[in-house]
Amino acid sequence: MEVLFLALLGVCVGSFLNVLIYRLPLGQNIAFPASHCPSCKTPLRWYHNIPLFSWMFLGGKCATCKASISFQYPLVELITGGLFFLTALKAPTLSEGILLGVIFSLLLALSVIDLRYKAVPDMLSLPTLALAFFVGDIVLSLEHALLFAGGFALLRILISAVLKKEAMGEADIIIAGIIGAVVGIPLGLVAIYLGAVLALPAFYLVSKKGFELPFIPFLSLGLFISYLFQAPLLGLVEYYYG
Repeated sequence: MEVLFLALLGVCVGSFLNVLIYRLPLGQNIAFPASHCPSCKTPLRWYHNIPLFSWMFLGGKCATCKASISFQYPLVELITGGLFFLTALKAPTLSEGILLGVIFSLLLALSVIDLRYKAVPDMLSLPTLALAFFVGDIVLSLEHALLFAGGFALLRILISAVLKKEAMGEADIIIAGIIGAVVGIPLGLVAIYLGAVLALPAFYLVSKKGFELPFIPFLSLGLFISYLFQAPLLGLVEYYYG
């Protein structure tokens, strides 16, 4: 029952994430005006704003002007529900499941914004980092966050010096801190390694077209995989490195 509750909560959180994804990069207020059609600006009625179901009921179109509503909206809601569901299965307590569900959901929003705008708002990344300190022991989480953020900052300086241009982004440093705070040192390194491995095929595809590849989506996915599969991944680390 708790798992189902968190899954439904995640879908609702996903609806709010869509607001953040749309409004924050544009510098708009996330509370006012109320939800409305981006095309005709008509305010949405409550039954037009039910997560997942409203989009399907309306056929992916505005009830007033019939303009297409991006598939991103139900997709983000569905993925967020899945994040909460899987986190609830893994987390030892309901409160920790909710906390981690919120953290992973915010990382999803940051990933979508990074993919669309190649920029990440501090007003979203910094609160996510602050929440990560409360996963486990606060002091230990803070130490791990500082260690990973400092390591990424140093790596950024070194790579930028070698390439003679700006490499990585400041937001990547914050995400590294979140990784350290959530899963600690061994799994944090695994998460970053997984993120790099997952990014390689995408980097190969986009590099030919001259596109810049955002790293935050891959770091976030690496963190989520590392959290879900802690025991087997730690077993592999111990097996290979003793």
